[in-house]
Amino acid sequence: MWARLCAAFGCVLMVSSGGVLVTGQALLARYTGAVDAGGSLIGDPASGAPRADADIRGPLNILLAGIDPRDDSQAPRSDSIIVAHVPASMDRIYLFSIPRDLYVQIPPFAKTGFGGTTAKINSAMSYGSDVGNGTHDVKQGFQLLAQTVSAFTGIHTFDAGAIINFGGFKKIVEAMGGVTMTIDQNVRSEHLQPDGRARPKSAACAGGGCDHPYIGPQKVYRKGTYHLQAWEALDYVRQRYGLPNGDYDRQRHQQQFIKAMAEQAMSRDVVTDPTKLLAVLDAAGDSLTFDGGGSSVVDWGLALKGIDTGDMTLIKLPGGGLFQNGTYLGEQLEPSTARFFQAVAEDRIGAFLLDNPTYAAQDG
Repeated sequence: MWARLCAAFGCVLMVSSGGVLVTGQALLARYTGAVDAGGSLIGDPASGAPRADADIRGPLNILLAGIDPRDDSQAPRSDSIIVAHVPASMDRIYLFSIPRDLYVQIPPFAKTGFGGTTAKINSAMSYGSDVGNGTHDVKQGFQLLAQTVSAFTGIHTFDAGAIINFGGFKKIVEAMGGVTMTIDQNVRSEHLQPDGRARPKSAACAGGGCDHPYIGPQKVYRKGTYHLQAWEALDYVRQRYGLPNGDYDRQRHQQQFIKAMAEQAMSRDVVTDPTKLLAVLDAAGDSLTFDGGGSSVVDWGLALKGIDTGDMTLIKLPGGGLFQNGTYLGEQLEPSTARFFQAVAEDRIGAFLLDNPTYAAQDG
């Protein structure tokens, strides 16, 4: 989406500037350069040299991690983990989420001296991020997350990786003037009041230790299609308490949000309005850290230019809680997901979904 918006910006700029190519290239470089591409998230390309966009060919696997804003003194945790698979045909994208509380084996990580452990997968980024002196590097943490997801799913390498800051998501939606989403179930906000203000904590929970410390009126999102303000959209996709399937429902809502946001960003309302388009690019650049395996974000946009938001298929992975002697350890996926991950590795997700239609998630 970022790369296609940059391309749209270049076209708008060329028209509005009367074809001043040098100015157009300079401004385009400013916005593509806003993406943090320093440091490796997935390692160097196998060839050891950058690839041309023509060499970005499917099948491709891209790992995305969503995090809350934190400074370098705080260990990051991946609150959302999504894999995007592009088949060899390069005509669509399949999105599936890895539960943040999935109980997995996190492998050793030499850079931090971490010896490996079994824990919730969202802690992998934290274990890998320590660079000493009480500071943390989220990019280094992403490397261990990628290794952990790879070991669990059997996806041996990721062709690209990105870290998305949730605060930046809010700025993007604000720049677009909101986002239209179909809400597929009634959802009560754990965190916000109906007017968007934070819900207060009860006195009994002031010291922590409560699973649900907030009290007072709640913001309610009801089934139907609505144009949501930025704070509403971000609040909606972060809710899991009170939902029939907990985090699995939240994963579906996050996938729906990504698709809705992409549709809104690529709409005529945005791409033909230079002021709004530049505001979206500013916000997106501030929120995105990208590693294209040696290729730039624009190269990736050109390689995937034939894929539209309508070609985005959402996938839900079935699972449930894992308990040991009555103690909740985290989440575990159903055994059938092993066949799904094999289908990913063999680039036959489409055929798998025909045989297993329950894996296809609702768009909204």
